[in-house]
Amino acid sequence: MLGVWLLLWGSVALGGRADTAFLHRALDSSGHCTYSFTVASPVEAACPEAAGGVPELRAELAALSARLSRLESRERGMGGSGPRGAEPGGARDPQQVASTARLEAAYGELLRAKSRLEEEKGRLEREKEELGRRLESSAQEITRLRAARCPPGREGPSRDTLPPAHAVPDPAAAPRWEPQPLAYQELQSERTEVPVSRLLEETALGRPGKEDSAGCGQLVWVGEPVVFGRADSIAGKYGVWMKDPEPVPPFTRDNTWRVDTVGTEVRQLFQYEEAEQLARGYPAKVHILPRPLESTGAVIYRGGLFFQPRQSRSVARYDLRGETITAEREIPGAGYHGQYPYSWGGYTDIDLAVDETGLWVIYSTEKARGAIVLSKLDPETLEIRRTWETNIRKRGVANSFLICGTLYTVSSYSAPNATVNFAYDTATGTSRALSIPFENRFRYLSMLDYNPAERQLFAWDSFNMVTYPVRLSRA
Repeated sequence: MLGVWLLLWGSVALGGRADTAFLHRALDSSGHCTYSFTVASPVEAACPEAAGGVPELRAELAALSARLSRLESRERGMGGSGPRGAEPGGARDPQQVASTARLEAAYGELLRAKSRLEEEKGRLEREKEELGRRLESSAQEITRLRAARCPPGREGPSRDTLPPAHAVPDPAAAPRWEPQPLAYQELQSERTEVPVSRLLEETALGRPGKEDSAGCGQLVWVGEPVVFGRADSIAGKYGVWMKDPEPVPPFTRDNTWRVDTVGTEVRQLFQYEEAEQLARGYPAKVHILPRPLESTGAVIYRGGLFFQPRQSRSVARYDLRGETITAEREIPGAGYHGQYPYSWGGYTDIDLAVDETGLWVIYSTEKARGAIVLSKLDPETLEIRRTWETNIRKRGVANSFLICGTLYTVSSYSAPNATVNFAYDTATGTSRALSIPFENRFRYLSMLDYNPAERQLFAWDSFNMVTYPVRLSRA
């Protein structure tokens, strides 16, 4: 197009004649671009220069040259094939090609990084919205619980969170809010189907044979739970409540004790004059333990609270009269703080128990490979008198208790129709399978102990303090 334009320009410069003009571009020996402009003529006189020159033609040619230079500069700026913008033959400079490729690669990487950042921003915004919804839901639940504990119209600066004396706990009103406290773990229950002998099946169906109402015997029946009280705060989802089967003055068998065990610094031991006071929620005294206890394995026996100090493999005795720790002893090799808990978790590695024969500690060790280990303790010095190693896996059962020197385990902490599924007799050193029905009414059994004086099981089932009647029979 440029040659045609020059050809037309040359025709106009020559006064509109139809003479043919040619423009030729070529590289000379030094590599510079040379332009040649020729006009065909039959006679020498037809050339304006030969005729002495025409000033107007020279001016037009100078303007044409300037115009051509500007076009060439513009072509080089646009990456055209000008004399300085390309090698002969139209090939591009290798350095320029490499530089362009690097710039394009860097630009592409920047675009990809931008895309990743936008995706990350979107994900964070979605997580922020989800967290906001959860916080809002938790705030609404807390408001609901506070409203339930503090209904409108109640007054009083100190007892506005306590139920009235005539209130009757509602066992069906279990709260739906079940947060996971940092200080506790919750594991899944493991249940194993085992064969049941005909004799044990018959006793479980209500044909126990000769019942032993005075002395020791074998467990053959567990009744339905009876609710005695209910925790009024989230700290009472898990806990332990108990009576002393062998109290010392000034305490009696009517004194009832309770510990809410949700938290990392559990130190409060609530004392009640009787079980009815526990139901009303007004303690007669609150003991502050010198050391925080761990989990739900504590018991009251002979005027002392026996418990596991937090994050230790020791057992301690807190004297209820002197309000001091009078003994402490380490259980050799015992797992603690989540090594060998029951199936529900809760750091229930070390569990204390009382029966007709005295004080026991239930635990496991690395040597036992997670199987339940039993040790009989001296209640004054906590010295280990004797130890038994069972073949019952501790993580495979929900809880355990002792009656007349025999260890019994429960299959599940959450199944409504669980069973007392194993028994280990310390007198013979043998275990057997059982299938005695056991009801988890509120679906979260975190504590279970036997009281030999009342011949009942005391349990803590998702905020609720309950008892189970039991029946024993001779073999």
